[in-house]
Amino acid sequence: MNVESGKLNPGEARCPAETTQDIIARDRNPAPDWIRSEEYTYLGSEDIDTQRYTSAEYQDEEFKRVWSRTWQWACREEHIPEVGDYYVYEVGTFSFIITRVTPTEVRAYYNACLHRGTKLRASRSEGNASEFRCSFHGWSWNIDGTNKTVLCPWDFPHVDPKEYSLPEARVELLAGFVWINMDPDAPSLEEYIGPTVMAHIREWKLEDRYVACHVGKRIPSNWKLNAEAFMEAYHVPDTHPQVSPTNADVNSQYDTYGDHVNRFISTLGVVSPTKAGQFSEQDVLDRFTVGDSSIVTEKPVVGDGETARQKMADMFRAGFERASNAKLDHVSDSEILDCFSYTIFPNCFLFPGISLPMVYRFRPSPRNHRESLYEVMFLWPKPADGSYYETADLVTIGKDQSFKEAKGMDPGFGDILDQDTDNLILQQEGIEASAKPGLTLGDYQEIRVRHFQQAIDKYMAMPPLERDWKRFQRK
Repeated sequence: MNVESGKLNPGEARCPAETTQDIIARDRNPAPDWIRSEEYTYLGSEDIDTQRYTSAEYQDEEFKRVWSRTWQWACREEHIPEVGDYYVYEVGTFSFIITRVTPTEVRAYYNACLHRGTKLRASRSEGNASEFRCSFHGWSWNIDGTNKTVLCPWDFPHVDPKEYSLPEARVELLAGFVWINMDPDAPSLEEYIGPTVMAHIREWKLEDRYVACHVGKRIPSNWKLNAEAFMEAYHVPDTHPQVSPTNADVNSQYDTYGDHVNRFISTLGVVSPTKAGQFSEQDVLDRFTVGDSSIVTEKPVVGDGETARQKMADMFRAGFERASNAKLDHVSDSEILDCFSYTIFPNCFLFPGISLPMVYRFRPSPRNHRESLYEVMFLWPKPADGSYYETADLVTIGKDQSFKEAKGMDPGFGDILDQDTDNLILQQEGIEASAKPGLTLGDYQEIRVRHFQQAIDKYMAMPPLERDWKRFQRK
C-alpha cells in the first residue's frame, strides 16, 4: 500500500472475503506446506495484443521459437511399458516416435524417414516394434535409432549407414510422464520447472497413478485462448452458475513460479463470495457437482456445528478409497477436496488433487491457427494391492458432441467442460469482430494469463531453432 495516499498499489487488491488460506486453515486434516504457501508477483496491467490469437503468421513463428524450445509431456510411461513399445506424439507439424529402448531408457525420434521424408509411423499410432521401417522404400532403423537397412545400397555410395541414425529430441522422465524438448541446449526439465515446484511434484507421486479416462476434442479457437480459459476461476460465477454455491471462486489463490510455472488453488465445499448468505451448509452439500460423482453413494446430513466442506472431505475420502482400493487417511482434506491447477509452460496443466485428478493438454492445429486440440486425462491412484488396472485409450469426440458422451466422463463435469468450450467459440469470433485491439486482464485473478503471455514473449524474442538434423543425432 502507498502509505502517503492510503491507496493500494497495483496488484495488491484482493476479494473482500475470507482467503483461500483462511478456509484451508480450518480443515480437520491439515494441509501440507506446498498448499499453505503463497507466491504472487504483480506483472503489469497492459492489454494483450489480439493479433496473437488471430494471425496465422504469429502461430507459424510460435512453432519455430516456442514449441521447438520448451518441455512438453508426450505420453505417460504406462503407454510404453515394454521394450519396443512406441507412442506417436505430435504438436503442430512436429511428429515424434516415443519408444522404450531398454527397461529404463526412453527415446524420442523425429518421425520421418531420412530417405525421402515419409513418416515412419502414422499419426496417433502406438504399439510394439522391433524396427521402424519406411512403408515407401523399405529403409529401416533399429529401436535404438541406428540404421538397419538401406534398400539397394549400391545406389547410395554417398550414404554411410553409421551416419544415418534417426535424429532425436531430448527426453526426461518425471511424475510418470515422458517429457521431450527439441532444443539440445535447453535447460534440464528440473531447471525449467524450478526447485519449489519440483518439490511439490515429488510430493504428489503422480507416478503412482494411471490413466483412467482420456478424452480429446478439437475446439475452433486458438490454442492460447483454449489454455487461458482454464487459468482463472473468475469466469465461474457466470459460466458455471451451478458450481458457485459450492466453490469459493473469486477468492481463489494465484501464484507464479519463475518463467514457466503458475498455479491457482480454488477451495470447494464453501459458497462463492458472489453468493454469500444465499445457501445453507446443507444446500452446499446437496448442490455439490464438481468431481467424479460416481464414487458418491449418498449425501449425508450436515449436523449442528458441522460444515458442508468437512462432510464433503469425509465423503470423498471414503468414496475414493472404495473406488481405487487405496488408503487415503494420510491425505489432507484440502488434497481430497480442492482444485489445484499447475500450468507448466507451454501446454501442461496438472491437477494433483484427489477429487479432480486431472491433466489438461492444449495443442495447436498444424495448419489452422483458429483450431486447437484440447485433452483431459484423469489419473486415478494405482491399486495399493497391485491388482490389475487398464490404461485408457484416447477417445476423440466430434466438434458437436458433448463431453458427457465420452466413455468414462462424469456427466456433471462433462457439463462444465461443455460450458467452457462453448465460450471459446464465441471468444475467438468476438476477438476477430472487435474494434478493440487488446484484451484487458485483472491484476490478480488473471495473473496466470499474463504470466503465460510473458513466457511466450520470452521465447518469441529468441531466434528460430536451427533444424540441423546432424546435431540432433546421438553421438
